[in-house]
Amino acid sequence: SVVKIKNTDRAVGAMLSFEISQRYKAKGLETDTLIYRFHGSAGQSFGAFLAHGVTFILRGESNDYFGKGLSGGKLSVAPDAKVTFDPSKNIIIGNVALYGATSGEAYIGGMAGERFAVRNSGATAVVEGIGDHGCEYMTGGIVVVLGETGRNFAAGMSGGIAYIFNPNNTFSRSFNNDMADIEALDTYDFELLRTQIRHHFRHTGSQKALTILNDWEILRGVFLKVMPRDYKAVLEKKRVATTELPMAV
Repeated sequence: SVVKIKNTDRAVGAMLSFEISQRYKAKGLETDTLIYRFHGSAGQSFGAFLAHGVTFILRGESNDYFGKGLSGGKLSVAPDAKVTFDPSKNIIIGNVALYGATSGEAYIGGMAGERFAVRNSGATAVVEGIGDHGCEYMTGGIVVVLGETGRNFAAGMSGGIAYIFNPNNTFSRSFNNDMADIEALDTYDFELLRTQIRHHFRHTGSQKALTILNDWEILRGVFLKVMPRDYKAVLEKKRVATTELPMAV
């Protein structure tokens, strides 16, 4: 069944996640143990602190703080199938989505507002465009943006990785390079990125994702990777330490 939701319904999922955390602690439930389907315009903090094992599927739109503090749960949102506008060119969730998220997944079949994934420390998200200040103070996780990013992207970003679809070669004007660099993707990046876009299509039915997947060998070449310098240095130290471990006798 589908639950109708309106914008006065705030922090939907927070109390449920609290109860799950009380019983099962940080581990939560098995993946997709509880699946809820919603239709309408969700209020602020939809899916806040959503626990592992809970999946929320929203057909409609959502207000600010979508997925705030996401804690292992899974969120997907896409417009109603009857809409006539192009979701990849319209905002369907508000500002400050995934603020302080620690883990979990989010798939947004359209654009998000400003300050997307601020202070994200471990969640994985795919979105089709964002406003200003994306990935601000991000410390972990993966963000895939299949559209424009707005200005000041990656300000204070010290960890995690972002992949940006950049067919018009405009991203450099939006990028804050104080703490991160733009890099080319390697084989591992391409496989990870393709997998995430496939997940995005499966969860949202995104035509933007389908277009990219259908022309993957060409369009994968216009993706960029945003890598924080400090995070890259830590990963390199871990790689060196692993390769230098003594062999067992």
